[in-house]
Formats: sequence, structure tokens, C-alpha cells
Amino acid sequence: MDGGTTRVGPGRGRGERLTEGLTVAVSAALALVLLAGPVIVFSMSSWHSATEPGTTAFSRFVAPVVLLSLVALPFVSAGVVFRSGRRKNKERLGAAVPAALTLLGSSVVPLAAFCLLLVHAN
Repeated sequence: MDGGTTRVGPGRGRGERLTEGLTVAVSAALALVLLAGPVIVFSMSSWHSATEPGTTAFSRFVAPVVLLSLVALPFVSAGVVFRSGRRKNKERLGAAVPAALTLLGSSVVPLAAFCLLLVHAN
């Protein structure tokens, strides 16, 4: 073996595939960590509002949908950026880096909004 430079597919080495996979895995883990605080607080508040007496069926349906969209939106936007980069005939790693940055950036937005709510809630 020559240290990860063996070609696996047409034009892609193992090192490139490993780097691409690590880029996506690390960015996904960081995004989930960034989203953990807002998701926990929102899920607790939506659970309390959904289980209170007098809550409509619509409200009980909307709370989980909003929670799932808060978690899924950064991943969906990163997938769109990745597919856009692949359509422009970039290498997979060249398309994975902007997608990872989009994922992290769109995960920071709910965290920043959550921090602003905490600061100004007093």
C-alpha cells in the first residue's frame, strides 16, 4: 500500500474519500451540538404547551413539526449546496466543504436567536 493514495474509483483516491467523509461527519456533529440547546428548550416548551388543557389539535400538531423543521432545515440546506456544487462539476471534496460551512452557518443562526432570547428575556 502506498499510504492512502491508491485509486479506488475513476479519479478518486482513498484519502480524498476519507477527507470528504470526515468533513461531512465533523460538520454534522458540530451542527447537532449547536442545535442541541435550542432544540431541548423548544421541545420542552412545546411539550408543555401541547399537553396543557384547552390546547387545540392543530397546536399539538404544529409544535413537533416546527421542532423537526428546526433540526432538519440546516441539513436540507447543506444538501442543496452540495448538489449545486456537484452540478458545477466540482470534485466531491470541493462540493463538501461549502456544504459543511452552510450546515454550520445555518446551525449557528438558531443558536444565536436562542442566545438573544435568553439575554433579552429579563
